[in-house]
Amino acid sequence: MSTAVGEGARDDIAPAWSLRRVVTAAVIGNVLEWYDFAVYGFFAPILASQFFPSGDRVVSLLAAFAAFAVGFLMRPVGAALFGYIGDSYGRARALLMSIAMMAIPTVLMGFLPTYATLGVGASFLIVLLRMFQGMAVGGEFTASIVFLAENSPAKRRGFFASFSMFGATAGTMLGSAVGGLLTNRLSAEQLASWGWRAAFVSGILVAIVGVVLRRNMLDSPARPPSASPLKLAFQHHRLEVLRVFALNVGTAATYYTLFVYAATWVAEKTPVGRAAALDITTSSILTFLVVLPIAAWVSDHIGRKRVMLSGMTGCVVLAYPLAAAMHGTSTLTIAAAQMAFSALLAVSMAPIPAAMCETFPHAVRVSAVSVGYGLAYAVFGGTAPFVAIWLIAKSGSDVAFAWYIAAVMVVSIVVALGTRDRRRAPL
Repeated sequence: MSTAVGEGARDDIAPAWSLRRVVTAAVIGNVLEWYDFAVYGFFAPILASQFFPSGDRVVSLLAAFAAFAVGFLMRPVGAALFGYIGDSYGRARALLMSIAMMAIPTVLMGFLPTYATLGVGASFLIVLLRMFQGMAVGGEFTASIVFLAENSPAKRRGFFASFSMFGATAGTMLGSAVGGLLTNRLSAEQLASWGWRAAFVSGILVAIVGVVLRRNMLDSPARPPSASPLKLAFQHHRLEVLRVFALNVGTAATYYTLFVYAATWVAEKTPVGRAAALDITTSSILTFLVVLPIAAWVSDHIGRKRVMLSGMTGCVVLAYPLAAAMHGTSTLTIAAAQMAFSALLAVSMAPIPAAMCETFPHAVRVSAVSVGYGLAYAVFGGTAPFVAIWLIAKSGSDVAFAWYIAAVMVVSIVVALGTRDRRRAPL
């Protein structure tokens, strides 16, 4: 690893009580951010008809998921902005600002006029709000990864750093659960009229809790660099940034196919109804949450590379068989296949947060991790539902997305093979 930029990180171990606060504050923010960000995907069919109406349902759905992808395309912008704040003025300040930036556009989205009222202006506004959400996520998630990694004991860094991903996925699960609850309790007319709006507006409750918890977060000393942290990252660590990007492309595509698009896909391509499809996705995310910390704990003991490679290889080998099983007629079989896929994804992703932080020095860590990770999820994560719909439409195969997942995961495997073991190195 290059060390052209000075390390300068705190290497002390936070007291147990403060470590608990660190984890709680980081997780609650990620829950909010990803609940807000993911709930759009779960209500995409409704949003497609209300904000992107078309005579062709596939075209409307493509437009809705294109707007979903726009949020991801703004993540590198947020990564640069909040990376600068986090590296120059402290990780805690970046985290407090990002949670506020996320809450405002999410609540506004719940009050947007539809296409029937405002015409194309409604489509423009929902895309604009998605852009602000994307910027907030670009700063939130990776800043929380770095914050957790730097404030955890070296021997348990993988375990604690994984809680950023745990919180993000818990937020996705919360969005799925709320979507399923509203779909079960409300009629189709009520859901289209105001039910989807309630899902967005309710995110303000988590935001309030998150701001309260983060006001007095502990932080490593801020050391404003002599130049832009992002500029320094690309000057001295461009290869490492590229490796972080490639390491995440496979898991990015798989994550958003399984946890955002799959609910719509199962409801449209199998006999299972939409409410049951959302319940299956919720169960799959719960499986991910159970496996994730266990796999991260294992990575602290046997190394990041071994754990990553085992999960990624499983995803490549089993992508098509599991997708085919998800295309069946039995709810139990579909759920079992999606849960198995989720478990493999958790094993693949669990060591990545710590591995990314162990790649860069303190002065550029937030910026470098944010940009590498954010670009991967912008290019391969946010576009995954769109690509899946396009592949299915072009190929005529309902499981065509499985080959896409396998192909991009191979790229991540190649990078994981070259990962150095720095799990005990000080940050």
